[in-house]
Amino acid sequence: MKRGDLFVISGPSGVGKTILCRRLLKQVSGISFSVSYTTRVPRKGETDGIDYHFITRDKFKEMVTAGAFLEWAGIYEESYGTGRSEVLSRLDLGEDILLDIDVHGARQVRRPFPEAILIFLLPPSWSALEARLKGRGTEDPSKLRLRMANARSELEAVHEYDFAVINDDLSRATEDLKSIVLAQRCRTSRVLEGGSWPLAYNDIKSKK
Repeated sequence: MKRGDLFVISGPSGVGKTILCRRLLKQVSGISFSVSYTTRVPRKGETDGIDYHFITRDKFKEMVTAGAFLEWAGIYEESYGTGRSEVLSRLDLGEDILLDIDVHGARQVRRPFPEAILIFLLPPSWSALEARLKGRGTEDPSKLRLRMANARSELEAVHEYDFAVINDDLSRATEDLKSIVLAQRCRTSRVLEGGSWPLAYNDIKSKK
């Protein structure tokens, strides 16, 4: 059975990661989202096990000690992590997996998974990103300044990624993401790993 691909999406707060991930998952079959663990409380409308696995700080520390996370980080006084066993088992079953994680997490993932496909989402401009964050109306001025400072630091890491997608138009950005996933599925090595074609390919080689 061919192994699935691991896709990692990163980008600063307010760039549109959540909505683009949802659109990608809805429009492309065979790819699923890895639900992260977090110590923060659920926001309005969020469901445990769907949006996040909401756990206590003590439980999170236990999982870190046990090596249960593929990657983890502390962000804005809360902790987030990706379950290792869930991702590995689903990749082995041939599923493509999508991770929505920050730059620090992406670096952690790439060490054991150099073949992971890293995609960075860019805002159309710095002013547009600032306007989006202010438009949320959920941040006090000090937290907004912190998010903008972190965003500037994250944007400097874009050169570490395989692909960059500018989210200036939601439909176009979605199509760009879909194109990346579909192109990866057409790589020669993946096509020849499983399915009916290798049988034909081996038959052709045996007749030389």
